[in-house]
Amino acid sequence: MIRLTFLLRSLWSGGAERQFLELVKRLDRGTFHITVLLFYPQGDLFAELNALEDVTIASLEKRSRWDLLGFTRGLVEQIRAQKTDVLYSFLDVPNVFAAVAGKMAGVKVVWGVRSSHMDFSRYDWTAGVVYRVECFLSRFADCIVVNSQSGADYHRRKGFRGTRMRVIPNGVDTSRFQPNAAWGASVRREWKIPLDVVLVGLVARLDPMKDHPTFLRAAAQVHRECPQARFVCVGDGPAAYRDELQSLAASLGLGDVLVWAGQRADMPAVYNALDVLVSSSYGEGFPNVIGEAMACGVPCVVTDAGDSARIVGETGIVAPPRQPAALADALMTMLAMSPEERRALGKRARERIATRFSVERMVKATETLLRELATVR
Repeated sequence: MIRLTFLLRSLWSGGAERQFLELVKRLDRGTFHITVLLFYPQGDLFAELNALEDVTIASLEKRSRWDLLGFTRGLVEQIRAQKTDVLYSFLDVPNVFAAVAGKMAGVKVVWGVRSSHMDFSRYDWTAGVVYRVECFLSRFADCIVVNSQSGADYHRRKGFRGTRMRVIPNGVDTSRFQPNAAWGASVRREWKIPLDVVLVGLVARLDPMKDHPTFLRAAAQVHRECPQARFVCVGDGPAAYRDELQSLAASLGLGDVLVWAGQRADMPAVYNALDVLVSSSYGEGFPNVIGEAMACGVPCVVTDAGDSARIVGETGIVAPPRQPAALADALMTMLAMSPEERRALGKRARERIATRFSVERMVKATETLLRELATVR
């Protein structure tokens, strides 16, 4: 039995947190004894984790940003108390603590790294500092799991130990994310969008790297050429940034044709309401929303950020990032297709996810890696 301990900050909904949950649910319990250590027992996904009766959960109760030495000592104690064989952390700050505490405790350390490009000028100054520390400490990780090839290339250039990297793409649960016209129709009724109206959606948190302004400017151009099209932004973020984006949308004349849907819990239904999903990001790793939409049979128009182009392959259209006109042209190409052609493209998109990016493939690859690490002394 391999005693596997995960380390995360919290379980507020995000791509990394969702992938962590999908992994924990499916890991072979005959091979792995699972403990989850959280900085804070918080987040909308916490109840889902807490419902797993065969998983031990412990809160580390981190007191503040600057609770460093005491927190590290407590983490080492927990790692030893759980008789951990492998410590698997997710994202930057947990990775830093895992490198230090894991080595102090004498256990194997695996990092989970998700991004492929970070514009640190857009974030709190500590983000850049943490990343530089993470680069330095990467030599102490026994393996660094990256969810995209672009992420592996980016972090290697920045100083991560490339020889210890393993690319394991995110996995999509195709039983949860599947085509269902009735689900989509229900969401459209809520949004007051008729079934025969083309609906283009951007699903992303309100974050500068998701580049909502490029999407909004592209949508405005599409609206001028295709007045019957409608648009929706799904996701939430800081109020000030949301106000800024909504003001831009109004100035572009999108007020009556754009829905701001906020954060949703019924994502399979949301995807099924769309005719086309757009990803306008300029920085990505493996965007879950693209894979989830494709699994629902929705064709995608994406910017060439992270592994987005690799994910859609021949089933979508790729535009350069930060170029609204190019994104609008790509959207118009998709909208020029007949509904039957888009449905056929969506069917191929689902097949691509099922064969290349399923959650089962992700779990199997992770189990193989963890077994390898646990047997090496």
